Amino acid sequence: MKWLLLLLLTIINPEISMEDKMLRKKAVELAKKIIIVDTHIDLHYRLISKRDDIADRSDEGNFDLARAVEGGLNAPFISIFTSARYEAEGISKSKADELIDFVEYVVKTDPDKTAIPKSVNDIYHNFAMGKISLPLGMENGSPIESDLKNIDYFYDRGIRYITLTHGSNNHIGDSSYDDEEKWGGLSPFGKEVVKRMNELGIMVDISHVSDKTFWDVLKITKVPVIASHSSCREFTPGFERNMSDGMIKALAENGGTIQITFGSSFLRKDIRDKIKARNDNITYYVREHGWMMNDDKAREYSRKYRNENPVGYADVSDVAKHIDHAVKIAGIDHVGIGSDFDGVGDSLPTGLKDVSQYPNLIYELLKLGYSEEEIEKIMSGNLLRVWREVEEYAKKFK
Repeated sequence: MKWLLLLLLTIINPEISMEDKMLRKKAVELAKKIIIVDTHIDLHYRLISKRDDIADRSDEGNFDLARAVEGGLNAPFISIFTSARYEAEGISKSKADELIDFVEYVVKTDPDKTAIPKSVNDIYHNFAMGKISLPLGMENGSPIESDLKNIDYFYDRGIRYITLTHGSNNHIGDSSYDDEEKWGGLSPFGKEVVKRMNELGIMVDISHVSDKTFWDVLKITKVPVIASHSSCREFTPGFERNMSDGMIKALAENGGTIQITFGSSFLRKDIRDKIKARNDNITYYVREHGWMMNDDKAREYSRKYRNENPVGYADVSDVAKHIDHAVKIAGIDHVGIGSDFDGVGDSLPTGLKDVSQYPNLIYELLKLGYSEEEIEKIMSGNLLRVWREVEEYAKKFK
């Protein structure tokens, strides 16, 4: 059906070249042929509000099983996200448990279509069986709650990577989003967390951490680490949440991978600048009227102002540019994808609005001259290699 659509578009628009047509066809075929692993999808936002049946195509969000099949997605890491505020409230662990319960519910609802993998071998087995794997990644290490035994607990529940921090510093280390340092990198406990994760076979995720935390992790870890959803700071100067060229190179020397994320503000400086200007204008107006930002009037004004002042979108080609830049810095064996679908709201690039559109990214990589073998590494092979190395190291401690 898609091939027929492409043919019709070519007839209607003769400017589409035969070469371009063949590349698009090849991209669709390749998406079906290879395993695609996306290391960060925030399905929990929809699971919290209601226990969606995600089997059928939905108008909500960016992910469902129907669109995943269409786009060739085989293993989306489902984010077990806990807000930074939960740490002070002492409810991080219970919230994480609740989200894992939700994913288990999804699998029980569609056992013939989905499974929670506990290993790389499970990914390959599920792929052969025609099932979509739903591996679990914990976004924010807050649920560890200063007890190393909780790392073992969450490993047993299926967690296979942990993002050490999120939007604020926590008991593990400093966050890239926090204006003040608490630890100057990893906390003393955080160093023990990294060691225990290595021993168990949980991938250490350095997305969201401060630069100093990143360098501390590399000093301690005995295995490769990942950045589950980060992009290149080269294109967004001053945005610490993305990775500098030096960090990307060091990550490669460690054997790890940077998983390029899709949010428009992660991809282009001009969009970040527009967002900042818009937010500054909203804040000024709200303060001038003596409102609090969470007041109903402030919320309504903010919503109206944002709608009237759109910042635009990046394009799927911008994601390919970040991938290409990271490959030039790190090498082809150290780059992957971590979309942040369902986690960045209405800021996804044109051509990558949901999980049905991975072929558009593959097409852009083909245009840049990447081979099928190289694309397979980017779309899954590199991440699975890291996961396998983490598993193998952990066998020493079983």
